[in-house]
Amino acid sequence: MALCVFLRLSEQYRSVVQDLVMSLQALATNLRGQGITATCYTCNDGQEGSGASFMAELGEQHMVRFLVSDFGISWVESRNGRELVKFEGAEAIQELQRITGHLQKSRSACSPSQLLQG
Repeated sequence: MALCVFLRLSEQYRSVVQDLVMSLQALATNLRGQGITATCYTCNDGQEGSGASFMAELGEQHMVRFLVSDFGISWVESRNGRELVKFEGAEAIQELQRITGHLQKSRSACSPSQLLQG
């Protein structure tokens, strides 16, 4: 019985990772369309595992990086090469959602440096 629960949870997590990878690719494309430097590199070595590294420069040496893989999820925000904040798991996803929400609201209304204010 417990084995079935763990297998189901494992599959659900893999599904979340796949959804996040697709969302990060779309977000990077959207940001580049707005003139913001953004990249999304994906990995899948033909095995079950997959993941992505998303990075965006939001002006004034302000960067965000979101990493997702079968091993975990993290959000790192830095300025001038110094780490300001790091979130893991659900908090990392919430931070990504917050930034994405700001981007949708201010699609062309604000400059990249204003995206993290609010």
